[in-house]
Amino acid sequence: MDFRTACIVLVSVVALTCAEPVKYMDCGSSVGKVSNVDIKPCPKQPCQLHKGQSYNVNVTFNSAVESQTSKAIVHGIVAGIPLPFPIPIDDGCLSGIACPIQKERSYNYVNDLPVKTAYPCIMLVVQWELKDDTGKDLFCIEFPVQIVS
Repeated sequence: MDFRTACIVLVSVVALTCAEPVKYMDCGSSVGKVSNVDIKPCPKQPCQLHKGQSYNVNVTFNSAVESQTSKAIVHGIVAGIPLPFPIPIDDGCLSGIACPIQKERSYNYVNDLPVKTAYPCIMLVVQWELKDDTGKDLFCIEFPVQIVS
C-alpha cells in the first residue's frame, strides 16, 4: 500500500469513529455556560443507546463562580416526568474536573452513562445537571436519546 492510500484509509477511519457534537438544549445553566457536548459512541442523532452498554458523556463548560464541590444529577424525562437515571460517579470532582472549580475557567466534565438491560425501548430526553456547592447549576443540558435493544 502506498503512502497516499494509507493516509486516505487512516483519515476515513478517524472520520468514522469521531462523533459529531450532540445537539443539546440549555435547561438553566445559571452559573456556567456550556460550549460543547459529545457522547461516544453516537454516530447519529438522536443518540441510540443500546441496552447493556455504557456511553461516554463529555461536557465542556465555563464556570462563572468558584465552587469547592460539584455534584451531577441525571434524569430521563418521559412524558414530561423526570425519572432518576443513576450514573456511576455523581461527584464532578472525580469526573475530569480539578476541584476547587475556579471562576472564568473552562472545564471538561467526563462521565459514563450506563444503559441497564431492564430499561424499556423508548424515546426520551436526558437531563444532565452539574451543581455547584450552593446547589446552582454549573450546567443543565437536555438531549434526546432512544433506548434500543
